[in-house]
Amino acid sequence: MSTIPLLDLKRQYKTIREEVNAAVLEVLASGGYIGGPVLDKFEQAFAHYTTTTECVACHSGTDALYLALRALNIGPGDEVITTPFTFIATAEAISLVGATPVFVDISAQTFNLDLDQLPAAITQRTRAILPVHLFGQPLDMTRLMAIAKAHKLNVIEDCAQAVGAEWAGQKVGSIGDVGCFSFYPTKNLGGCGDGGAVTTNDPEIAAQVRLLRDHGRRGGYLHEQVGMNSRLDALQAAILQIKLRYADTWNAQRCAVASRYHQLLSPVKGIILPPESAGGKSVWNQYTIRILPPTDASLGYQSYRDQVRQQLQQKGISSMIYYPLPLHLQPVYQSLGYQPGQFPVAERAAKEVLSIPLFPELLPVEQEQVVHGLKDCLVQAASSS
Repeated sequence: MSTIPLLDLKRQYKTIREEVNAAVLEVLASGGYIGGPVLDKFEQAFAHYTTTTECVACHSGTDALYLALRALNIGPGDEVITTPFTFIATAEAISLVGATPVFVDISAQTFNLDLDQLPAAITQRTRAILPVHLFGQPLDMTRLMAIAKAHKLNVIEDCAQAVGAEWAGQKVGSIGDVGCFSFYPTKNLGGCGDGGAVTTNDPEIAAQVRLLRDHGRRGGYLHEQVGMNSRLDALQAAILQIKLRYADTWNAQRCAVASRYHQLLSPVKGIILPPESAGGKSVWNQYTIRILPPTDASLGYQSYRDQVRQQLQQKGISSMIYYPLPLHLQPVYQSLGYQPGQFPVAERAAKEVLSIPLFPELLPVEQEQVVHGLKDCLVQAASSS
């Protein structure tokens, strides 16, 4: 029985090897490794793809969030509302600019911010809302933007896992004031290293991000603000330019894999499948199920899920837990005063979620192996609990 990885970047590389190798060699031969026409070309292409007027590439998705917050003049004394069920970078960027992350629980259906609970979290210190389109599933941006407009708040979209996703026919990253993207290799548009981008339709925001990403200067050695070094190098830009041409094709393949999982897993008891939001178009950066233990199981949710995962690993099937501990319970945020049980949906999700293999090149026969393996593991776990 073959081993099935969670993600196989080598397969993707083989499909575009000649194009990527030629582009990399061209950059190496040019001697222009930072900025320049290669970067400009990618920024223009990505702005076009996201249907925005401005794109500023930077060193990482984390930097994109930080730069967006800085460009909106958010800092000490300000609050930014976000989700506790996401990668640390989302809240970390808020902390790095000196603002305070304010968490709101998630929806049990989508894993995204629970918009019913959002208004109650808004205070006089709230400056922005930072939603995450988690696992490639877009948040209901129609409702979110209405809430933000009513309270005169900025909206910064965390699109790290959602390149190409849409809400009501609009690309994520083009709906809020700013969109922030990651090109980390595991993303559905990933480079061969770190990378990120800020998108916006506001030229003033874009100009400020450009200033900040290059040590607060417009050129030469005249520095107007305290900035940082967050430039995307030309090698990554060249690779991403090629991969961007295939983004829609790869996303369509991801959707086909997700659809096949839906069909194969819908009869399986003891799990909850990830839904697709009405009005949204997911790009399935992850396929995340919830593992529910039998009602008479002696093991708790987390232990039961972990047991299923361990048994999958023994069968050669990779999986991942995104995310095992919500941000409000992380040691780094204990000073904020949140308590266990305060965001019950996020806390329960952390004990139940399991992401199974999904990538564009995943074969149907491999999916069937994953499903058969998962069924066996659920039976084994139930019998041993």
